Amino acid sequence: MLTEALAMLAAAGGTAVVQAAGNDAWAGLRQQLARWFGRGDTEREQAELERLDQTAQALEQAAGEEAEREQIRQEASWQTRIENMLESLNDREREKAAASLRSLLAEAVPGSLQISAAAGGVAAGGDITPTADHGSIAAAVIEGGAQIGTPPPANPSRGERTGPERPPTPDPSQG
Repeated sequence: MLTEALAMLAAAGGTAVVQAAGNDAWAGLRQQLARWFGRGDTEREQAELERLDQTAQALEQAAGEEAEREQIRQEASWQTRIENMLESLNDREREKAAASLRSLLAEAVPGSLQISAAAGGVAAGGDITPTADHGSIAAAVIEGGAQIGTPPPANPSRGERTGPERPPTPDPSQG
């Protein structure tokens, strides 16, 4: 099982193949990716070049709604191929292959390693500083919900603590 970072790298690879097919980045990515998969085996490299050509042809021939489905299918296919390749390597080889793949994707398809997150997730490509103003909430992750407004006073009889910013409030029931 790959780490989340390696799975994301594989996904970026699948996306890069689809994005590059048919444009100026294709020739470079095609050659470099085939070489990456071939790992010095010229026969395997040639087989990968043929697979990449088949991908480009399938994407070029698809039209309308079929084009979007074909893009999704090809992205998933290449992501799986990259994941399988990385999983087949030992830890040291995997680290080296991942670094090589990152480098070739960054060079061949700038922007292919953009940071993204699924629904409910948070992703950052660098430092972030959440800020909130005008009664809003800023957070990376909120578990259990949030609300805007004045919080109710703490009730020590229920074990709620009061702090320096929240002075004890008299309990009206003990009047």
